[in-house]
Amino acid sequence: MERVFDTKVQLLKYKVLKAVIERAYAGTLEQCMYDIPKEIVPGPKSDMRCCIYKERAVLSERVRMAMGGDSSNPNVIETLPVACDECPMESYFVTPACRGCINHKCMESCPRGAISIDGRTAKIDAEKCVECGRCAKSCPYGAIIELARPCVKACKINALKISEDKTAKIDNDKCVMCGACVQSCPFGAIVDKSYVLDCVEILKEAEQSKRKVYAIIAPAIVSQFKYAKIEQIVEGIKELGFHQVIETAMGADITLGKEMEEFKERDRMTTSCCPSFVMYIERHFPKLVPYISHSPSPMVEIAQLIKRTNPDSKVVFIGPCASKKHEYKLEKTKGAVDCVISFEELQAFLDARGIDVSTLPESPLNNASKYGRIFAKSGGITQGVKELKEKYGLTKEICPLALNGLEQIRVAMLRLNAGKLPENFLEGMACEGGCLNGPLCLSHGDKNVVDVDKYGEQAHEQDIAMSMTLYEMTKNLEEKNKQ
Repeated sequence: MERVFDTKVQLLKYKVLKAVIERAYAGTLEQCMYDIPKEIVPGPKSDMRCCIYKERAVLSERVRMAMGGDSSNPNVIETLPVACDECPMESYFVTPACRGCINHKCMESCPRGAISIDGRTAKIDAEKCVECGRCAKSCPYGAIIELARPCVKACKINALKISEDKTAKIDNDKCVMCGACVQSCPFGAIVDKSYVLDCVEILKEAEQSKRKVYAIIAPAIVSQFKYAKIEQIVEGIKELGFHQVIETAMGADITLGKEMEEFKERDRMTTSCCPSFVMYIERHFPKLVPYISHSPSPMVEIAQLIKRTNPDSKVVFIGPCASKKHEYKLEKTKGAVDCVISFEELQAFLDARGIDVSTLPESPLNNASKYGRIFAKSGGITQGVKELKEKYGLTKEICPLALNGLEQIRVAMLRLNAGKLPENFLEGMACEGGCLNGPLCLSHGDKNVVDVDKYGEQAHEQDIAMSMTLYEMTKNLEEKNKQ
C-alpha cells in the first residue's frame, strides 16, 4: 500500500480504517477495537513516537475517529491532542547561519526588545516576541527564519490557534472544513471523521432487504487509483455491494445548465459546487450570501435525481473532499445523500473486503459529458460556461473568474464587498487546483489535472444536453407522482 499514498500518515490512517471495516463486517468491532493499536504497533519498539505506549495511545484516538469521532462536535475535522506535541512553539528562530555581526540590525529592528546578543549570537526571548517578523527581514544573512506550524500555515482563514497546552485548536465558527490542515499536519494530529461504519451498515442492510445502493463518484477519482483503470475501480465498487456506480459529473452537467439559466436573471453570482467556498462566504462575508447560486452542488443534484427515480434507494458519495462530509447532513440537501466516504476510505474498504481491483474486468462508465468531468479542476466550471453560454441562450455579457484556493477567494470577496470586482460570475474552489487535489485524495500532484482533462476528452457526450434531458424527465416524473 506504500505505492498508493503520498505519506506515511495516510498509510497509518489506512491501516486503522481497514482494521475497523474488517471488524465491522465480522461483527466484532466493539469487542476488539482496543486490540487494533496493538496489532498495528506490536512492539517492542515504535519507529513513529517516543515509545509504543505513546503510539498506541495515538492509534486509539485514530480508531475513535474512524468510528465517527466526537458526535457532539459539529465539525467533521478534529484535533488529536495526544498526537499534537512535536511542533515548535517559537515562530521565529535564530539558525546557525548567524555570523555574530557587530551591526545587530535584528536587535535594533525589534520593537519589543526581544532580541539580545549572547556570545556574539542573536537570541530571541519568546515571552517578549510579538512575531512581527522585522528581525527576519533585517538580518543580512537571512539567519532568522519563521517556524510557523504547518497546520497554522495551511489554514488561510486563521481558524487554527495554539491553545494553552500548546496543541492546535480549531475555531468552529471560522473553520470551513476545507481539510488543508488535515493534509498538512506531518504527525496526523488533525483528522477528518470517518463514516465508514454508516456505509457498512447501509451495504449490510441492503444485502438483507435487496435495497439498491448507488455509489456516486467524484470525477477526481480518475487521477487517484493509478495502479488500475477507472473501469476496474468501478467494478470493484460494485463488488463491495453497490447496485450501480454513477458519475457525479452528471450532476455537474445539470448544475452547469441550471447555473447558466439562473445567471440570466442575475447581475452577479458565485457558484455553489464547493461547500467550503459556500461556507466561507456564509461565515466570513455574510453580506455576500445573496450572490451564492441557488443551485444544489453536483453531489446533491445527482443524488436527488437518483432518489426521484428510485425513492427507496440509498446513495453514497465517494470523493476527495472533507467538507462534503458536512454538506450531506445539512438541512438544505434534504437527505439526498445517505453517506460520504473518501478516496482514502474507499481504498481501505476494497482491501478490507479482499478486492484486488487490478485483477477485475472493466465496467464502462459513460454517464456524463466532458464539461461535468472537468468540474474536478479549478477553472472547469468557468470553461464550461465560456464554451456553452451561447448554445444555451446566455446572451448577456458574462465575465467569469476562477478562484483557486482560499487566498484568492479572500482577495476576491474583499473586492466584491467593496464594490470593486469587475467580474460577475465567480467560480470558487477552496483546494489549490480544485477537487483533484482535495485533502482526502490518495495522491496529490500536477499530473492530476492532466488526468482529469484526458478523462473529460474521453467522454462520449461532448454536451450537457443528455444530462439536462434526464433531469427534466425525472422532475416531470416527480411532479406526476405528487398529483
